[in-house]
Amino acid sequence: MIDIALQLLRSELQNYIDPTENIEVAIDNIGLLETSNGDSLAKKIIVTLVNLEEESTLKNVPALKRGPGASARYENPPVYLNLYVLITCNYFGINREYIDALQRLSAVVRFFQSRNSFSHSSMSGGSLPSGLEVLDLRFTMELYTLTFEQINHLWGSLGGRQIPFVMYKLRLVALSDRAVVREVPVIEEIDTQLKPILS
Repeated sequence: MIDIALQLLRSELQNYIDPTENIEVAIDNIGLLETSNGDSLAKKIIVTLVNLEEESTLKNVPALKRGPGASARYENPPVYLNLYVLITCNYFGINREYIDALQRLSAVVRFFQSRNSFSHSSMSGGSLPSGLEVLDLRFTMELYTLTFEQINHLWGSLGGRQIPFVMYKLRLVALSDRAVVREVPVIEEIDTQLKPILS
């Protein structure tokens, strides 16, 4: 589901940015920028997953679910994740390329300002793999501001020089294997009549 969420995000961002300018939005590791494979990242907006965390407030979801007919099943509850997504505008060189990077970064921020909630049903274009989990996919995006110290650590761990970027927190991607732990009959009535004790 992590990959599907990022594909949905990339597709919607690509549709928002003016396609006549041939601006490509790609999901890739920006940490490869200063390696021999870095040329493939040039002149693109790059979406990179840099961290994830479990949403601890949703850990107490009940494991019991009503099944078909007179049965109930126990499933381990889904893991709800928050993804930290780094969006970089990889344009550098002579003339106006740095200005182009800042303009594209502004377009990214405008996109998320105008739309911060995403789901499979609200897709404006593109296609995703089909399946029940994909149809249930819903998440929101919120701007995540880093301190100067955190920015230094982030770009140091990515092994490169800082380029124009923004970070967003993608909230609540649910991961579940939907494996049934056990199935039991449903309690349909409780007999409350007292029976005499035989001595």
